[in-house]
Parts: sequence; C-alpha cells; structure tokens
Amino acid sequence: QLQLVESGGDLVQPGGSLRLSCAASGSTLDYYHIGWFRQAPGKGREAVSCITSSILGGSTDYADSVKGRFTISRDNNKNTVYLQMNSLNSGDTAVYHCAAVPPRLLGRCLFLDYDYWGQGTQVTVSS
Repeated sequence: QLQLVESGGDLVQPGGSLRLSCAASGSTLDYYHIGWFRQAPGKGREAVSCITSSILGGSTDYADSVKGRFTISRDNNKNTVYLQMNSLNSGDTAVYHCAAVPPRLLGRCLFLDYDYWGQGTQVTVSS
C-alpha cells in the first residue's frame, strides 16, 4: 500500500521560497502520476502541479496561478517528489497535499482522480 508523507511547510514572508517534499513508502513513486494540491481556509481544493509517471515520460503541468513560480521534480533514488515554490504571496497560503494515482488514467494530470493522499503540510505566507 502506497503511503505519502508531506513535509517542508512553514511560515515564510512574501517573496520568499519553500520546498515541499512528498516522500513515499510501500511502493515506487516513479510509477505513479503525482500531484500537488492545496486548500486554503474556506476554499475548495485546487490542483497546483503534477508530474506524470516515468513510464509516460515524467511530463509536468502547472496551474496558471503558479506557472513560472513553482517547479515540480522527482528524485527516484529518494522515492520523493518535490515542489519548489518561489516568489510566494499571501494567495499561496494553504494546506498542501501530495497525491498519487497509477498511470491507468488518461488526460491532463492536474484533473485526474487521485487514489492516494498524504496528510498535508501547512504553508503560510505572511509578513
């Protein structure tokens, strides 16, 4: 059973950077599509970024709200996916979750139904 654990959330000033980690156990992460999602208080869940299974090339995708500021990457040796977040602003404040789904589904990875979810890590952007 795949298990995901996020880390790296913190309080950061506007304009700052953070790197979130999504560490996996129980299975090999590069087999899966991996997505990062966030949910701010009082708002719905938003897909932020994703990386497809290595079987399908490991392509990446980003929500318009983070394009050019966030970068998703995968370290297969560490069985971990990262989300590098730069130029953070108050609109990025949220709980960030990573999620995984086997590459059985087609379509843009931002909009797939993910099977496995981590508990989340809090990112707060404030001065």
